Amino acid sequence: VQLQASGGGSVQAGGSLRLSCAASGRAFGANIMAWFRQAPGKERDFVAGIARSGGIRFYADSVRGRFTISRDNVKNTGYLQMNSLKPEDTAVYYCAATPRTWSRQSDEYDSWGQGTQVTVSS
Repeated sequence: VQLQASGGGSVQAGGSLRLSCAASGRAFGANIMAWFRQAPGKERDFVAGIARSGGIRFYADSVRGRFTISRDNVKNTGYLQMNSLKPEDTAVYYCAATPRTWSRQSDEYDSWGQGTQVTVSS
């Protein structure tokens, strides 16, 4: 599946952004979907993941309660709603997909979007 992320931007602390991940190619609904982020000089970290049907969701402790992952398998699109943003959320955000079981490890995902920059100022 091919992925394209969008929706990043610059906001002040406390603001909100909604990221989108448009999918094409093999059935989007057959894939676990996740969001990762990478800040300058740091490793790519897991942010959130969602099951194929959307019924089960996983979050990193740092974003739980502030971010919400969702998906629309009819529109072949995934989303990450980010509220109460903090400066430490500043990073390039990537969407990813895998036809295998879900994981917090980036190397378990074989499809990646190009990344979208999120910058949160204090």
